[in-house]
Amino acid sequence: MVNELLGIQFNIRKADRTDEKVQNLASYINIDTLRTIHKQMNRHKAYGIDEVTKEDYELNLEANLENLVKRMKSGSYKPNPTKRVYIPKDGSNKKRPLGISCYEDKLVENAIAQILTMIYEPKFHNESYGFRPNRSCHQAVREVIEDVQYRKTNYVVEADIKGFFDNVNHEWLMKFLKHDIADRKFLEIIEKFLKAGIMEDGKYLDSEKGTPQGNGASPVLANVYLHYVLDKWFGVIVQRKCQGQCYLIRYCDDFVCCFQYKREADVFYQGLVKRFEKFGLELAMEKTRILEFGRFARHNREMRGEGRPETFDFLGFTFYCGMNGKKEFFRCRVKTSKKKYRSKIKAMKEWIKDHRTIPLELIFKTINAKLRGHYQYYGVTDNTKDVKSFLSQTKWLLFKWLNRRSQRRSYTIETFFNGLLRTFPLLEPAVKVSLFYR
Repeated sequence: MVNELLGIQFNIRKADRTDEKVQNLASYINIDTLRTIHKQMNRHKAYGIDEVTKEDYELNLEANLENLVKRMKSGSYKPNPTKRVYIPKDGSNKKRPLGISCYEDKLVENAIAQILTMIYEPKFHNESYGFRPNRSCHQAVREVIEDVQYRKTNYVVEADIKGFFDNVNHEWLMKFLKHDIADRKFLEIIEKFLKAGIMEDGKYLDSEKGTPQGNGASPVLANVYLHYVLDKWFGVIVQRKCQGQCYLIRYCDDFVCCFQYKREADVFYQGLVKRFEKFGLELAMEKTRILEFGRFARHNREMRGEGRPETFDFLGFTFYCGMNGKKEFFRCRVKTSKKKYRSKIKAMKEWIKDHRTIPLELIFKTINAKLRGHYQYYGVTDNTKDVKSFLSQTKWLLFKWLNRRSQRRSYTIETFFNGLLRTFPLLEPAVKVSLFYR
């Protein structure tokens, strides 16, 4: 596997030096590469329409891999349709579609994703944070705070793409890939995945557009698409035309843009609608707006007799205009968004309700694992109050549902808070991530 990666790196550097496209990529999807990916695969993942699991596939691993590579070389390899399932969407009664590939196809998808990552990582812009090595949501949140607090941001464009993964235009995506890649066989494999189709409730559906969430290569393909549709356009066209400062921060299909001047935010907004229409995308207009935001927003709105500056949501956090502790200078602050907070509390309630009869030790062990995960994401600078509130709500949910383990009331407030919670203490909140650059 190391030799394959070194070969791809050399291939990419050579193409960059000669200003040519990258070639000979399909050859890196070989038995050694696929075997390594197989070893890294999670054996607990859901299976596709053929119902083959990791354990099933590795019963005859070498022969299976050899047959797969042979079919890929001859061009007879054809990915199976993805199985479509629906999962709950945070903060909404709607369901999010998810595509589950067959195990063999997952191996190829992951190989494609690794190769594309190596090609495009040097090309992607710094303002892109989603699904990239050594980049995280917290870094994107920190970048927004940096742009608002320390730079000349007076207006923010909050945007939402309607059903992005379901509406990626295949023709445009392949054009973008062909701009950088010359290997026809490798491109054909990607196109086969895009056209593989979907199985839903036993019915086959053509996939004329979109790249299913859950596909191993979808995140990097999404980044390639928005790299050309949004990032390059913003960096090459929008920023050059603006007299004031402007910034883009994107995490996969979620993004916000900061502007110094209102007129330039308006021009961008209008241009964004047209730009997306050209590439088959649509903005969710009810979630897309321009708001006055930044160090002067509070004063300016007071002068006009308006209320407090509006807030906006990004990656599960609500950004709002505040001050430092001594009210000496402006601070861009964050807290858990109400939508995410309600969905997390609801999920916690449902889990406790459904599992209240299992042993107490296991209940509290699992709750602590859930709290740890919540703290690691939402335990950031300025958000201590909401994280403590989440712990408090969890305690009351436990008190309510543990008292319904049987017809007889098990705990009073005294025996629960001063008895049971001392025997099985819950993790206390802590600031896990600092959002300060300085």
